[in-house]
Amino acid sequence: MKTFYILLISISTIFTSVAQDITGKWNGILKVSGAQLELIFHITKTENGFSATLDIPDQGARGIPVTNTTYDKPKIKFEIATIRVEYDGELSGNEITGIFRQNGQEFPLKLSRIKMEKEAIRRPQEPTKPYPYHSEDIQFQNPDANITLAGTLSFPKKGDVFPAVILISGSGPQNRNEELLDHKPFLIIADYLTKNGIAVLRYDDRGVAASEGKFNTATSADFATDVESAIAYLKTRKEINPNKIGLIGHSEGGLIAPMVAVKSKDINFIILLAGPGIPGGQILILQQELIARASGISEDTIKESSLANKKIFEMINNSKGNLKDNLRILLDKTLQDYSNSKIPNGMSKEEFIAQQIQRITTPWMRYFIKYNPATALEKVTCPVLALSGDKDLQVPPKENLIAIKDALAKGGNKNVTTKTYPNLNHLFQECKTGLPSEYRLIEQTFSPIVLEDLIKWIALQTD
Repeated sequence: MKTFYILLISISTIFTSVAQDITGKWNGILKVSGAQLELIFHITKTENGFSATLDIPDQGARGIPVTNTTYDKPKIKFEIATIRVEYDGELSGNEITGIFRQNGQEFPLKLSRIKMEKEAIRRPQEPTKPYPYHSEDIQFQNPDANITLAGTLSFPKKGDVFPAVILISGSGPQNRNEELLDHKPFLIIADYLTKNGIAVLRYDDRGVAASEGKFNTATSADFATDVESAIAYLKTRKEINPNKIGLIGHSEGGLIAPMVAVKSKDINFIILLAGPGIPGGQILILQQELIARASGISEDTIKESSLANKKIFEMINNSKGNLKDNLRILLDKTLQDYSNSKIPNGMSKEEFIAQQIQRITTPWMRYFIKYNPATALEKVTCPVLALSGDKDLQVPPKENLIAIKDALAKGGNKNVTTKTYPNLNHLFQECKTGLPSEYRLIEQTFSPIVLEDLIKWIALQTD
């Protein structure tokens, strides 16, 4: 499920002034919201001072042009107006020590002539090769989208044919392991299920890693066609029992799984991990309120933000005419009405409004805000398992599990099991707060208790 707490960096800088030689390669590790981003500045001397480029390998960005900086030995100040970033540092020998600021947040950042290593991350659940089962990289076609998707199919070494599941990732561009913040939940799930007799197909989202296509222009409905193509592929494999294929969807994947199950007669069961049961606009409002409250934001500020977002989502739901122009008028009025609305330092109101409009009018966002999962759930006839953690702040379990149960019951589906686990977050990690900023700091990737429950329930459906 989308959240907007991850800091994305696109920096450009110009070095001016002269003194101690600062040309060459400067390395740093920026720690943001539990993540570690490697930054590499390449500085060269010019006739007028210095020029530089920046690499951010973790985001696939290299050679970013650099603009606007002062160097008054030993102090160095970088001002990056395009993304509202400031860096104040002090040069000492082969190191620059300083503070990186963006949108009111501060992070210590040290740059060094020597390559800096990220802190070692312990992930005890991750399996290591050689695996005690078959695992092969595969490709399959989505003829509707005219793209090739790439993934991994794993199945036990012993036996002729196996029940199978397809893993469907949450929102945002995800690779086949649903990798985020140094966790690989789909790798853990696939490994556990395969060791227990279930074949697993997991794949890179369209436009991600080895898969073709464009991610940014796709909606949940488009991603559903990718799942349908994965089903068609599994049916070509002699190792797979075509009558025992299930879907496991996490977060947005739990919205997509019912859509596919309604259209395909080949689905034996579906499992919804933190899946949505209420319309996307309502989920985003609840998500914003819960995360803000857990982060210590004042109730007045939370109320103001919620009221503003409700107006925006209502406009998107009822959009007529030029949506962007209407949103521009609404956002302008909202910023006047709510004095506590936060515009990042260095950003004009017009720039802020333009940024928000761009974010909330993408095809995915508009579809997600409008879509009601009950539309598909009421038509699902296969067995359903819906699981949530009681500390999930992104897809709140109380509202969503109730809605899932009600929609399935309305459609007459009686083979439904739901469960809420204590002290588990949106990723099904044992946690303290449930905040997204905590995800990376937790060693555990996926609760062993939930993994056991998955196997027990799947066995009931496939025996």
